Amino acid sequence: MSRLHVLSRPAGMRGALVVMAKAPRKGFVKTRLAGACPPCDEVRLSECMLQDTLALAQSLSRVHVAVMCPSEDVFDIRARILPGLHVVGQDGKGLAAALASVFRRFVPDFQRVIAFDSDSPHLPRATLESAFALLDTHDLVIGPTEDGGYYLVGASAIHPGLFDAAPLGTSSACDALRARARALGLSVGVTDAWYDVDVPADLSRLAADLRLAPGRAPRTAAFLASCMSRPRDEKQA
Repeated sequence: MSRLHVLSRPAGMRGALVVMAKAPRKGFVKTRLAGACPPCDEVRLSECMLQDTLALAQSLSRVHVAVMCPSEDVFDIRARILPGLHVVGQDGKGLAAALASVFRRFVPDFQRVIAFDSDSPHLPRATLESAFALLDTHDLVIGPTEDGGYYLVGASAIHPGLFDAAPLGTSSACDALRARARALGLSVGVTDAWYDVDVPADLSRLAADLRLAPGRAPRTAAFLASCMSRPRDEKQA
């Protein structure tokens, strides 16, 4: 089967990087950032992070970049990003369905496929490069987050049931996915651990990192800098 996938892959392409996203809407994105100091517009933050994540993805050579989102968000996502980017509505509801949709939709054409969250626009590009390299020698690649989740997962084949038993969105999600992979007889490569942005402490860490290196995620850096520079009474309003 892998030979068929290689033959069907567009000439010269290393694979596909699919960004997992939701349309930035109040009450649906970054809901765990309530209480962040200074407070910020979670919708605008989410939009900036998505745009920076897509820019990071597009900086890789010979990689097809796409967005996977809930089917009801397709038009909203398209309106917020650069024209021409491939936006695909997932089959079913929830993160497990979205991840399964990524590999079902893209593996037949691109073979090496990585699903990447939109909460890590500051991830070093070298880490994404290493993820594709690991797929040369492993069935699965996982990028663990420091809180026990994962910021990417990649595969070069469709593995039915891989995400069915994994407690996604929990502090044991990465361990559960690795255990599920072992149960399916899959070899797993692991990239460097990283942090995503879920809670106020993560946001403060990101703001500090981007003050030192704003070019890593320029839209997000500019937005966070503007939040920090607002007058104190405006922050508390």
